[in-house]
Order: sequence, then structure tokens, then C-alpha cells
Amino acid sequence: SIIGIAVGAIAVFSAKSFVFDKIIFAPQKTDFLTYRGLCWLSGKLGFEDTFCVTEINYKLINTAMVGQFTAHLLVSIIGGFIIAFPFVYYQAWSFVKPGLRQREVKAVRGVVFYASFLFFIGIFFGYYMVSPLSLQFLGNYQVGESIESTITIMSYMKTIASISLAAGLVFQLPILVYFLTKIGLVTPEMLRKFRKHALVAVLVLSAVITPPDVTSQILVSIPVLILYEISILISKRVVAGRTEIVQA
Repeated sequence: SIIGIAVGAIAVFSAKSFVFDKIIFAPQKTDFLTYRGLCWLSGKLGFEDTFCVTEINYKLINTAMVGQFTAHLLVSIIGGFIIAFPFVYYQAWSFVKPGLRQREVKAVRGVVFYASFLFFIGIFFGYYMVSPLSLQFLGNYQVGESIESTITIMSYMKTIASISLAAGLVFQLPILVYFLTKIGLVTPEMLRKFRKHALVAVLVLSAVITPPDVTSQILVSIPVLILYEISILISKRVVAGRTEIVQA
């Protein structure tokens, strides 16, 4: 796994211009895909330019001699992990697999693919939806007009990285529920019973990581709630399969 991450990190480190100009600093530009999409949606809904981002009111600075080099290394390591995630997950699965019965191995066939697919969907969701909204709110928030926002490059990158990685891990919920159901810690009835609690938890999470407006919270909440419902279906299917085996 370390070798896989290292190879991915070297690739990211070598593509410095593309990674920083086209990916890391892209949400700092008004023509970013998400901003253009929100502006288009605003017009379609009759809100004129309410959701349009016409200017970026914060600036990035470097305050340490090794700050930019450290930022480059940090981005390379995180990017290496993201690129190597399927390989890392495969290594973890290879460690667990010998302890399972043949029937159990067949039941989770393709788990590496599905886990990787959900992870990358989560990364894209965090990067294109949650990160831009959070950057706009936090970067433009002021407690007084005399205060100008100058954000350190490390703070900026940590915000994007933490949100994107968190989203990628949150999107692993169906996989987690599958295994918890397999070992008997979770049941479909339990997930249905705590559906209202999950809704509240998702709304609270959305309020924490997004700007305090209803639209942003809905954009974040909907995919997570859909994943929760999918998890219930997965748990139900696992229990049904277990029942069929017992009856047989």
C-alpha cells in the first residue's frame, strides 16, 4: 500500500502545474464549473444572479520559507492516496479475504470495485459541491468591514483536502453497512428505526461543513440520505440471503 501511495504521490508531484492550476486553485476562480452551474441554475429558477459568484474576496498568501514546498508535498501525498485507493483497498481486502468462507467471498465479489467507485464519487462530490460552497462562505465571511481576508495556502488546501476526503469516506456507508449486517451488528429494522435520527445527523453535518443557507444544506444532504436508503436495501438483501441459506 505504501509503495502504491508513493508511486501516486510521485506522479502528482511531477504534475505540479496541472495539479495546482487546474485542480487546487480552480475553486478560487469565478469561472469554476460549480460557480457557473449555480449561476445557470439561479437564472433558471428566476433568482437572477443570486447564486452567481462574480468575485473572489479573499487572497492566498505564504508565510513560511518552506510553506509552498510543504504544501506541494502535502498535496502529493494526499493525491497519491486518492489515486492509489483501489490498490490500497485491494491490499486490505486481500488481508481479510483468507479468513472468510468461500460462500462469503462469493457474496462480496466486486467489493473493491464498488468501494473504489463510491470513494471517487464522494471525492468528486466533496470537491465540486461542498468545497466551493465552504470556501465562498468562509473566505468571504467578515466580522467587520475593516478586516481583509488573507488565507494561508496551507489553510486553503487543508480545507479542500479534508472536505473531499471526508466526502469520499462518507460515501463508503453502503459498504460499511453491508459488512456490519454480515456480522450481525446491523439489521434493516434498526436502520429504519433510526432513519429520523440519521436525518437529523445529516442535517447537522451539512450545517457544519456548508454555508448556513438552506440551498447548500439540501445539496449536501440529498446524496447522503440517498446513500442511507441504499444501505437499508443492501442490509435487507444481506438478511434475506442469510435466511435463504438457513432454510436450505
